[in-house]
Amino acid sequence: MKRQKRIALINDITGFGRCSMTVELPLISAMKIQACPLPTAILSVHTGFPSHYMDDYTDRMRPYMENWKENGLEFDGICTGFLGSAEQIGIVEDFLSYFKKEGTRVMVDPVMGDYGKLYSSYTPEMCVEMRKLLAHADLVTPNLTEACELLGVPYPKDGEAADKELQEMAEELSARGPAQVVITGLHEGEESIKNFIYERGKGIEVLRVKKVGGDRSGVGDAFAAIVAASLVNGETLSSSVQKAAIFISKILKYAVKLELPWNYGLPFEEYLTQLK
Repeated sequence: MKRQKRIALINDITGFGRCSMTVELPLISAMKIQACPLPTAILSVHTGFPSHYMDDYTDRMRPYMENWKENGLEFDGICTGFLGSAEQIGIVEDFLSYFKKEGTRVMVDPVMGDYGKLYSSYTPEMCVEMRKLLAHADLVTPNLTEACELLGVPYPKDGEAADKELQEMAEELSARGPAQVVITGLHEGEESIKNFIYERGKGIEVLRVKKVGGDRSGVGDAFAAIVAASLVNGETLSSSVQKAAIFISKILKYAVKLELPWNYGLPFEEYLTQLK
């Protein structure tokens, strides 16, 4: 049976704040790929708001997954995002073991922390479990904090790492599973952001974009979605990362123009028709 390409999204669904699945689904759909959600939790707003309501979906993830098995579903890509417990990480590992077939691209976005600190929900047990997902991944997209945590090495005191250090980290991450590694969102002073790309057997590449505004919710989710969809569509890792970085920079400029609060996320809706 002929069909569109499909990507399974394992992430939370947040009603307001433009992050996680709420960002990934429309961006991937705009790139003509069917997006298939497996929720880890449902939130009213993300945790960057003064208060939030959350419905944990852990107990329903496995029956949900089993029904996909019963219906014989197959996926061209699988993307994992924020996971709320060690139990959820174990469920995701089982999901990847079953649904990753020949030709299925698995991208793990290890949403664990930033600026040298883990998110409050992350425990030492979760960090150990998250490292196990590397064995299933074709691509992993950590920021510097997450790369250090996955490798069990100290975060640099100044929050910066030289390209030689980044290459060593990327090679070590790759040795644990993924042939492709992108260490994302690396700040170079106040002027630019760089993404450090490593492909096993091909070497490294550094892509820079001008820094626009401050931190904003959903940027990592948008980056992961665009890169994943581009790769499933047959593009190279370099062109996929470049497409994501340029698209997000454009939206960040628009967010600054709108004077949008950081926790309102990326106003990507205005630009969806430009994403191919």
